[in-house]
Amino acid sequence: MTWLTLLMLTAAVPATGDSAARPISLADAVSLAERNAPAVVQAEGQKRSSAAGVRAAYAAFVPSLSLSAGASRQVPAGAGQQRILNGQVITLASEPWTYSTGLSANVDLFTGGQRIFALGQARAQVGVADANLVAQRFGAVLAAKQQFFNVLAARESEVAAAAQLDQAQQQLHTSILQLRARLVTRSDSLRSVIAVHNAQLALTQARVALAQADASLTRAVGTSDLVTAAPNDSLDRPGLAVSDEALGALAENGPGVQQAASSLGAARSALRSSWTTYLPSLSASYSRRGSGLNSDFTLAEEGYAYTGSLSFSVTFPIFNQLQREQQVTEAQVARDNAAAALRDARLAALESLTQSLGAFHAAEEQVAVQTATLEAAEEDLHEQQIKYQVGTSTLLDVLTSQTTLNQARHDLIQARYNQRVAKAQLEALVGRSL
Repeated sequence: MTWLTLLMLTAAVPATGDSAARPISLADAVSLAERNAPAVVQAEGQKRSSAAGVRAAYAAFVPSLSLSAGASRQVPAGAGQQRILNGQVITLASEPWTYSTGLSANVDLFTGGQRIFALGQARAQVGVADANLVAQRFGAVLAAKQQFFNVLAARESEVAAAAQLDQAQQQLHTSILQLRARLVTRSDSLRSVIAVHNAQLALTQARVALAQADASLTRAVGTSDLVTAAPNDSLDRPGLAVSDEALGALAENGPGVQQAASSLGAARSALRSSWTTYLPSLSASYSRRGSGLNSDFTLAEEGYAYTGSLSFSVTFPIFNQLQREQQVTEAQVARDNAAAALRDARLAALESLTQSLGAFHAAEEQVAVQTATLEAAEEDLHEQQIKYQVGTSTLLDVLTSQTTLNQARHDLIQARYNQRVAKAQLEALVGRSL
């Protein structure tokens, strides 16, 4: 039975290090990461704050209203009573309670377009928050997938170490039989014992790595109970659903580029808003107030005297110590920085696409090469073991073949892991599943 066949059969059974962990599928890991990752929670909060900013920008077109009410009592109370205050005799009022109510409204009629530009800036910030949320979600998904694939690689390493231990034990048994038949020296059996101990050490290290990978996956998905990768996801097909040319178009419009484009739109709106400070502003206000006196505490409005006023004001700043010029300059600098960031985001997306796509195709070829190498190494070890049994080969030849086989297994596991991670990186870059 080849090691690849053994790996496929073992994938259906949880490994030893997974006995206390709850298996979850890759889809479950992605869903949990999208919901529980701290970066995603913060991005969702930013989105809610941006939406509140849009509502506040719309509300700036609506008048503001305020109500006021008050009551005060002069102490000591009593009609006609007198008291001395600062050497003067004061006669207390017969109605010690004083009441007041008021209603006021204010609205800006013209602000040079500042509210319109502020609304555009708030909408652009919503776009920034949306793109950031998508980017953070795929970042969390990438981290969860990497840890999920770490579990798969650790489990495959445990299977490989178990196969290595089984082969070493078989070789030790053969060496003992050869020693009893006086066909080999005692050093062969001792070397076989060392090979068994090395295989046991490799198995222990693989199980420790699997336990660590389970803990890292649990943190990545944000669950309180220990989880591990479901065995049925061990035989995934990490191919790409789109062509390389389509990936280029998707990368140029990925989450990072969209976020930079929205930031540029917000910076442009802020620049237009800064120019409105050179224009006059017109505002209107209305107020109605009432006041009255009473001898008792009451909510009645008898005796209230009301006054109302409607006023308009125009403000035209002539010179404000170059503060407007400073605001315009800062807004221009922010716009230029945002434009440069957008250009760099597009170039960075193309650079990342080239790296991740190259890594994916290289890992894809490496998987094919290492699969063939592994089959050749297994066949070579089998031939060396037969030759050793009939005395035409030495134990050194067998151990060399075993070492080559162990390395081929390790290289295949690493190539499979690299291919999986490269695909996840491409998905995070373009902002969609592939």
